[in-house]
Formats: sequence, structure tokens, C-alpha cells
Amino acid sequence: MNRQSPRRTTARHGQQKPSRGRRLLKALGIGLAVVLVAAIGVTAWLYIDLSGTFGEDAVELQGEQPPAFSEFEGSANILIAGTDNCEPEYAAQFGDRCTDAEDGVRSDVLMVVHISEPPRRVTVVSFPRDLLVDIPSCTDANGNQTYEAYGQMINSAFGTGGLACSVATVENLTGLDIGYAASINWGGVIDVTNAIGGVEVCLATPMKDADSGIDLPAGTHELKGAEALAFLRARKSTTDGSDTARIGNQQLYMSSLVRKITSEQVLSDPALLLRLARTILSAVDPSTSLTNPVTLAQMGLALKDIPISDYVFVQYPATTSVVDANRLDPLPDAAAALFDALEKNEPLALADEGGETPDPETPAPETPETGTPAPTASATPDQEPVTLPGEVTGTTGDTEGCAAGRVY
Repeated sequence: MNRQSPRRTTARHGQQKPSRGRRLLKALGIGLAVVLVAAIGVTAWLYIDLSGTFGEDAVELQGEQPPAFSEFEGSANILIAGTDNCEPEYAAQFGDRCTDAEDGVRSDVLMVVHISEPPRRVTVVSFPRDLLVDIPSCTDANGNQTYEAYGQMINSAFGTGGLACSVATVENLTGLDIGYAASINWGGVIDVTNAIGGVEVCLATPMKDADSGIDLPAGTHELKGAEALAFLRARKSTTDGSDTARIGNQQLYMSSLVRKITSEQVLSDPALLLRLARTILSAVDPSTSLTNPVTLAQMGLALKDIPISDYVFVQYPATTSVVDANRLDPLPDAAAALFDALEKNEPLALADEGGETPDPETPAPETPETGTPAPTASATPDQEPVTLPGEVTGTTGDTEGCAAGRVY
């Protein structure tokens, strides 16, 4: 992979069809929307049931369409975007947080779900909204060509040229080839958490702020509906009010969500699985490459036996910007270590909080805030995990940590 050169194609990125009036999600929280559907094992009758309603707002991506997943022998990358507006029907509930931003719609949550080649693993890479990057030329929803922009917040790419421009920007930053993409709405998070019966989240400290609407004491909570959305959106009530802290909390939520989705409680309930599939598919606006539910079912065949420990959630490594203390600059060397490991399909291990490499013969240390071990991914018998640089923070699917927050 060559991360220094521009992507080879960007001309048609950003061709987004008009919305049906449905506004999109500010905080994602279900970054594994594709993986969730895949875990269901969608059959032919489900395809017939869903194919008429899925993909009406599909976004055309640049270049050749990916093959059906059953024919795909390598890895796959799915970009998931959540934007900072919500649907009009939620205006009464969320007030001015549902109004249009004066400077356009932005993707306040942006992540890539990486599904490896066999042996299959899933890595979710979250990108902080404050990350300063170069945005390539894109084609906006009106067919106009935009100019390249340098040193811009990564979340502004969506406002520049829609979902496909976010894809082009992340490709340009990471060197990944992203063949699938989707954006997700506020109502989807509420509906999915209700459909699954809630997601368990542990809070090490109370969290409260008026902006997100969260108001929870310390302890374990089964979050549903608007309360789950509030947790995922909460930024001011994180430990330091940063987007990176919010991403850390979201990753703990996603880890808990994956554990519940893959539990016997869910997998043994066909009615719940069907309801969940319909809910997820109605919540996303996909790229055209992701409009066939059979493709999702084929992904499910590849994903169904992945151990929970091989779901890894990481943040794109960044540091305080040299030009603006409220922004972040990429750390290319740490990022290269992450993406090189993904390209080689190596199992990942995360460094402990101090950034030191853990000794594989020594039990993982406990963190004072959560009492949980530093996360380490599993490996096949002939593979040793690759420990990522300490700047690459995150968690694994089998890590049951507690989110930290404050009363703001």
C-alpha cells in the first residue's frame, strides 16, 4: 500500500442521490451495522422480503463494483458514516440538535469496518472528527466538481461531496481500498437498541450533560432507545470532553453490542433476528455496492465463526495539532503499523495504557478505572499477535470495560 500518493480515482466520489427526507445520525454506535446483518445468516426468503425496500438511496462509488462476497478471496472494507443532523420527527425530542447546521452536514462519526481474508477477523477503525486531513476533489450531489482542500477536518468531507467523498478522503489517508459504504440515521440507533432489547454498558463514574441529554449514575445500565443514543453522542460528559474520549466510550458500547448479537440469547431467536435485520436495513443509506441483501448474507457466512476476541476496535492514531490545539494531526508511523498488520492479516494486540508492549507470558495488567485487563486479540496456533504502537488505542470484543465520564 502506498499511503503517500493520492488515490488513483476520485472523479465520481460524492454522487449522492437526494434523501427521502430522512436525516442522518450524529453518533453511530452501531459501527458494525453490516456485521450485525451478516451474523443473522439471511436466507433467500429474507432477500425477497427485504430487497424491495433496501437501497433506494444508494450512492454510486467510483470504479468497478466489488464482486459478490462469496467470490471475494481477499479482505473487504466498509465505511460507516453518521452525520450531525437528525430526522424531523425527532425535533420535539432533541430540540435544536435536530436543526440544520449553517455550514452543512458533517460526518461526526466515521469508521471503517475491515473484514480480513481467512482466517477471518474484524477490525473497526474510528476516525476522530477533529482530525486534520487533505480532502481530494469530489463530485457533489449537484454534479459539480469540488476543489482539493488541505488541512481540513475529516468530518467536512461529507459536507463537501457526500458519502462517496468521505470514502475518497479515508482512502487517501489510509491507503485502503473501500468497496462498500453506508450512512446511518438517528432513528436507526434508537430502533436497533430497542429491537435487540438494549445494550449493557458499565459506567465507572456518573455521566451527565445537557447537550447529549445523558444523565446516568455510575454502575451497569441496559441502554435502549434515546438513552443509548445519548450515551453514544455524549462528548462534554466524557473524562476530558474530547472526541477521542467519546470514541473510547463508543467502542466499549460496540464491544458489548457484538457480544450480545453473537450470544445464544439472540442467535436462537429467529423472530428477533428477522426484526433486527429489517430494522438495520431500514436505518442505512448504502452505496450501490451494498444494496444486495444476498451480499450481506454471504458476508455472514464468512463472519459467523469469528471469535469475539478477534473483533478489535481502534482509533486512528493522532496527536494535538501543531496549528490548532483544538484539532488533531495524524501520526503516520503508528497508522502505518496498523494498516500494514491489516494488509498482512496479522492478529492484533493492543499496548497497555502506558504504551508499553505487554509480555505475552505475563497476565495483562488491570487498569485502575475499570479493573479489566489491557485488551489482546487472539491468534491462530502458528501466528503471534502483532502489538500495535501505544498511540493506537482501543479494545477487543471480549473486553468488558467500564466507560469513564463526568457531570458537566
